[in-house]
Amino acid sequence: MATASRLLAPAPPPAATSRRLPSNRVAVARLRCCASVSPAGGAALLERDGTAVAVREFVTLDELRAAVRLRVRTFYEYAVDSIGAEDHRTALADREFDALQDRISGKMINFQRVSCINGTVPLSPSLMTAEELCSVCKFVEDGEERVVVGTLDINQCLWLPDELTGKRPGVNEDSKTRAYLSNVCVAKELQKKGLGYALVDKSKKLAREWGITDLYVHVAINNIAGQKLYKKSGFVYEGEEPAWRARFLARPRRLLLWLDMNKEPL
Repeated sequence: MATASRLLAPAPPPAATSRRLPSNRVAVARLRCCASVSPAGGAALLERDGTAVAVREFVTLDELRAAVRLRVRTFYEYAVDSIGAEDHRTALADREFDALQDRISGKMINFQRVSCINGTVPLSPSLMTAEELCSVCKFVEDGEERVVVGTLDINQCLWLPDELTGKRPGVNEDSKTRAYLSNVCVAKELQKKGLGYALVDKSKKLAREWGITDLYVHVAINNIAGQKLYKKSGFVYEGEEPAWRARFLARPRRLLLWLDMNKEPL
């Protein structure tokens, strides 16, 4: 589910195609939000076949790299016989990993503060049939193999590159209380099971901790599932990208959605 603005490379090489690869679907019970909170790191928990799905800020660089690989896997599709597809995926992941580290570390001027929020599960037999997911999105933490199955970034800044700019609370270089969600995605094997909502909910809690007053997200005008997710999360329409700009950037036209954090329940 690619539901928000993407800071990844804008277009794949000629070898890439819109043809969908054969999916390795895995039978997973519906995720259900739990009231419990993990004592380690304060991660929200979801239930999947009795297995805890942790939704939290990233902890290690190994986890961050796994999240980036999930984004590349989600946002780009290749024909089975594409030449150089794997090299292109690797190059995209390396470039985005470096850029994400720069944003998180504060090296990019426009970004005051950035964090990556992930949904992760222990590597288990129920996921083993999703071979590609397990091989590219796996990381090790405290001796345990885990898989990133959902991810997003929250960016405290006045705007995102090549995106519509939010108007609230107004441009004030001294008080950046505006934030944007980006790179929102959930592994195709676990879509439509509540994980996207849990990721956005966690980002709202973190935004409140940062003192954010206005939270934004971009969504493609033809991404109905994404729009439903954000509406459920409390976002409302603020504006949309002109058609000429979308054509110039070679992408679907995007809507800009806004959430008033002052009205969010504590």
